[in-house]
Amino acid sequence: MTDKKLKLHGFNNLTKSLSFNIYDICFTETDKDRREYIAYIDEMYNAERLTQILTDVVSIIEANILNIARQDYDPHGASVTMLIAEHEVAPEDNDTTEAPGPLPDTIVGHLDKSHVTVHTYPESHPVNGISTFRADIDVSTCGLISPLKALNYLIHSFDSDIVMLDYRVRGFTRDIDGIKHYIDHEISSIQNYLSEDTQDAYQMVDVNVYQENTFHTKMLLKDFDVKSYLFGESADNLSEERLGAISSDLRKEMQEIFYSRNMP
Repeated sequence: MTDKKLKLHGFNNLTKSLSFNIYDICFTETDKDRREYIAYIDEMYNAERLTQILTDVVSIIEANILNIARQDYDPHGASVTMLIAEHEVAPEDNDTTEAPGPLPDTIVGHLDKSHVTVHTYPESHPVNGISTFRADIDVSTCGLISPLKALNYLIHSFDSDIVMLDYRVRGFTRDIDGIKHYIDHEISSIQNYLSEDTQDAYQMVDVNVYQENTFHTKMLLKDFDVKSYLFGESADNLSEERLGAISSDLRKEMQEIFYSRNMP
C-alpha cells in the first residue's frame, strides 16, 4: 500500500464499485418456524434499519448523502437507494429545501454516479427445513472516496455465512501530464482490505482479472455452532444424531451457495 497521492489534471473520473451478496442460513423445522423466520428477518432488516446501515457506510467512506429512496415490500423484502457525493451539496444545488434527505415525489432514474443500494431476499423451502436470507449491496463511488473502507463494517452488519464480493475500477483519470491512469491505488486482492478477524473466520477464494482491474472474492464461514442456527426449535429437544444431521444439511447448503452448484 502507498499513501503517495497522484497529481491530477482535474477531477478524478475513476468509478470504484464494490458489490456484496451476503447470505444468512437458518434451520426452520415447521411451516410455523419458516413464517416466523421470514417475519423476523423482515423486521430485523426492514427499510428503516437498512437506511441506518447505509447511512453508516456513507459516513465511513466520508461521503455525503444527496437523496434517499426506500421501500418495504409485501410479502417480504426491502430496498434502499442513496445517491451520494464526495462533497457536501448545498440545498439550492440539490433543488431541495433540506439536504440531505428524500423527497416524496423523487424518482431515481439513473445510477451512473456515486450511490449505495441494498436489496433483501428472504426465502425458504419446506423440503429440508433450510431458510436463507440474501442481501445484495452495491457501493459505487466516483472520485477519491473508496467503497473498500466500508468492507468490514458491512460484513459484520449481517449474519454473514457466505459472502460474494466483487470490486471493479472503471474508466480513467488523467494526471497533469495528460497520462491516463486506470486505477489510483494498489490492490492485488479484496482480501488485502479485510480485517484479521474476518480473514481468520472465513475460507476464501479469489478469482481476479488484474488487467481489467476486476477482483472477486468468495467467503465461506469456517466453523459454526448448529445450536445457534435453530429457529423456533430448542437444541434440548433434539438428539445428538438429529443435531448432526441438521449440521450436515446446513453445511451442504452453504457449500452449494459458495460453489454455485448443487451437490448430491
